[in-house]
Amino acid sequence: MQIGVIGAGAWGTALATVAARNGHHVALWDPAPEISAMVNREHRHPFALPNVALDPTIVGKEDLEEVATAALLLIAVPAQSMRPALDALSQHIKPRTTLVICAKGIETKTGALMSEVAAACTPEATVAVLSGPTFASEVAQGRPTAVTLAADDQTAGEKIIRALGDPNFRPYLSDDIVGTQVGGAVKNVLAIACGIAHGRMLGDNARSAVITRGVAEIGRLSLALGGKPETLMGLSGIGDLVLTCTSEQSRNYSLGRSIGAGKTLESAMTESANTVEGVATAVSIANLSSQYGVEMPISCAINSVLHDRADIDTTIAALLARPFRTEMALASSTQDIS
Repeated sequence: MQIGVIGAGAWGTALATVAARNGHHVALWDPAPEISAMVNREHRHPFALPNVALDPTIVGKEDLEEVATAALLLIAVPAQSMRPALDALSQHIKPRTTLVICAKGIETKTGALMSEVAAACTPEATVAVLSGPTFASEVAQGRPTAVTLAADDQTAGEKIIRALGDPNFRPYLSDDIVGTQVGGAVKNVLAIACGIAHGRMLGDNARSAVITRGVAEIGRLSLALGGKPETLMGLSGIGDLVLTCTSEQSRNYSLGRSIGAGKTLESAMTESANTVEGVATAVSIANLSSQYGVEMPISCAINSVLHDRADIDTTIAALLARPFRTEMALASSTQDIS
């Protein structure tokens, strides 16, 4: 099968290696021509995964049209770049092309999930979402990984799994395309919160509390948008949340740690060569929280710290001063899960 990957960052390049390992012809596109040239000449990514040897069957492309004709397209551009990328792609793809959204975020300007952006830009395409606990470097190295593949069209989802699945990359099929995306987006903001807790030396108990109460926030927003509660307990929910909130490999966690240690957002951002999705997504989540009347105190606090320059210690004190509640009652409604 011909598989196209749109976006040659760390994640797109890692997914290209998965497709190549499964015997497919892979075309990898990126707007930076030097990346395509390096992939073709040295079979390495010069920036994102410099220590990973790429399969020679992965071909870098500078012309988007050459990649767009593939039957299966993996869209691995940052969430805030999804709409312009799909607008450009829509001019070239064939009807009923299958698009797999591989970005984790919510569009800042509209509050749209990535699948909604795809439906608007490429209405004739079949859309699926790939999410779950993944670090690109480990996927590229062939280390065991499990992910969620969510699709409204379950037949299409099964075909994608057959194309990409192998013993070390195990997709699990879901029909909850909304809940899968909410989990993947919100966990990035919560990882920043955990990083700040680390940077402020609040201890492992505090991090555990953020993760656990973060589960409630993900569940609340997911239900409000039409997601299923059980998705929260899967790979794209608690699986991705735990990984991102506990590992130094996480861009979002690392950024939060730097901010917690006293660096400005701008200074912390310069430490990462890759997109830190949680920074923009924090704005989207705060807006959706207000729009749907859903309490998300941790996520909204992070948005205030990042974008309103709220004082970290004052913000933490306000969170810790919230009223005590009955834990089990929290699962009964979107308003009370806090």
